Amino acid sequence: MNTDGFWLKFLLSVCICVQPWLTVTAQTPTLPAISDAAALEIGKRIWQNECGGTVSGLTSWNAGEDFPSLGIVHAIWYREGQREKFLESFPPLVNYLRQHGAKLPPLLVTHRYNPWPTRAQFLAAQNSADMTALRDFLRDTVALQARFAAERLAQALPQILAAAPADRHAALTLRFNAVAATPRGIYALVDYVNFKGTGARTEERYHGQGWGLLQVLQEMRATPPGAAAREEFARAAVSVLRRRVQNSPPARHEQRWLAGWENRCATYR
Repeated sequence: MNTDGFWLKFLLSVCICVQPWLTVTAQTPTLPAISDAAALEIGKRIWQNECGGTVSGLTSWNAGEDFPSLGIVHAIWYREGQREKFLESFPPLVNYLRQHGAKLPPLLVTHRYNPWPTRAQFLAAQNSADMTALRDFLRDTVALQARFAAERLAQALPQILAAAPADRHAALTLRFNAVAATPRGIYALVDYVNFKGTGARTEERYHGQGWGLLQVLQEMRATPPGAAAREEFARAAVSVLRRRVQNSPPARHEQRWLAGWENRCATYR
């Protein structure tokens, strides 16, 4: 696409075409853009992680949460006036899809905010015309949703560096690039940022400790070469998520999700 930025071209290209001679440094190499088929492959992996690869999973509202999660990226959609600690991501996704040529279903044309006030009302509407059209729309835009997720990753490193001490910038950049320079490394990075965010927002923390990509890069013990970097990234991600569960409010019962989170991190290896 003509609107793809440098980072998007680099990130998606590395995921599919990384060469064994690629040197990991603080400088990012220029690599050619890839086809939509490559973005679709990343999207299918994320879809499997978030929705089990099912169409029904594209419109979900998890028990214990006060918002639905939509699309392969399980983007959060708030009702009007709702305020939460988690960043609302569905309206930006809808805008991205519209700007890149996707035809919105009537529901998304007429509603900026989540029109179902409660989970019970959302579940009761699962077979409605609006919900069916929404699922079809999300099923048919998997590659574009993956590009949206990749662009979020493209923006992640500057945000992470801005939130980290200056003397840690070089190490964080090297660790990021070490993971990116491995087969499936970009998938791991794209998926984790989509899954748990950048870690740069102070609002998304328990007891002052975050759980996003920043914290995973900080948790990595070193910058090992090759596939070992992805292995270390997966280990660090599990460690950060376990700490999140330990710090979480008891009322959220986050322990119930930990096994699934760890299984997801295992795919990064």
